[in-house]
Amino acid sequence: MIINTGQRTDIPAFYSRWFVNRLKAGFVLVRNPYNPQQVTRYRLTPDVVDLIGFCTKNPAPMLPHLELLRPFGQFWYVTVTPYGKDLEPHVPDKRQVLESFRRLSEAVGIDRVGWRYDPILISGEWPAERHLRAFAYMAGALSGYTRTVVISFIDLYEKTKRGFPEARPVPREERLSLGKAMIGIAREHGMTVHPCAEGNELAPFGADCGGCMTVAMYERALGLRLKVPSFRPAREGCACYLGGDIGAYSSCGHLCRYCYANDDAQTVRANMRLHDPDSPLLIGHLRPDDRIHDARQESWIEPQIGMPGV
Repeated sequence: MIINTGQRTDIPAFYSRWFVNRLKAGFVLVRNPYNPQQVTRYRLTPDVVDLIGFCTKNPAPMLPHLELLRPFGQFWYVTVTPYGKDLEPHVPDKRQVLESFRRLSEAVGIDRVGWRYDPILISGEWPAERHLRAFAYMAGALSGYTRTVVISFIDLYEKTKRGFPEARPVPREERLSLGKAMIGIAREHGMTVHPCAEGNELAPFGADCGGCMTVAMYERALGLRLKVPSFRPAREGCACYLGGDIGAYSSCGHLCRYCYANDDAQTVRANMRLHDPDSPLLIGHLRPDDRIHDARQESWIEPQIGMPGV
């Protein structure tokens, strides 16, 4: 099966000690965000976890612990955008993140790490031309370290509207123009653009619109074929296979204004104070009325079938 760590919070950036402890313990508990008394127990052992997926804005805290991940397949997305502290208050210096990206790629391999340049927002401070300059610089810095770059234009989720009320949708004409230019830049650096939940509008320009965390990507990272169960997409227009997420909402300390996963800064700080790196839960501890059930887990790797050229 696939374990995902990055749809609800940034575990490598803020909770690496906890995650290391869970890997050593061989299991993790996850509270259902919509039914808090329901807690799922996932085994974190390579006989049932084929791959662990990461999405982070700062992989540096996990770099000293990569040996613990060696028994597992892994696939990393590192988000590097050009915004400043006004939009991303606690994201490290981007040059530092680019260097961490390169170190991660050298350690795990080029097919196990991708770059996310998202969300893209257009404003007076961030016109298309400025995005293209930033994108070209970053693509050059990551050339040879990844073959994959994901782009998406800002979505106005309810949490995003509350935290970033001045944000505006990007008109289709600007999406096409900017996307086309980014696809060309990425191609020059050996990368394919994968739009995230943007439909097929960029396909004529050379984008791969088949998803950004797909079974095919996991298979390339593993060098093996997977036989996965059927699944329901996380949202309309999304073809990604996200797996079981072990994170928690409203716990990401980056406090990006456009975030869809945080309610507000006060809630995030309160949750982070409840974090105990020795707890099996990311936030807080078990309560007397919690109901724990074991996730159904099994390996999805097809025996003795490799990928062509691997």
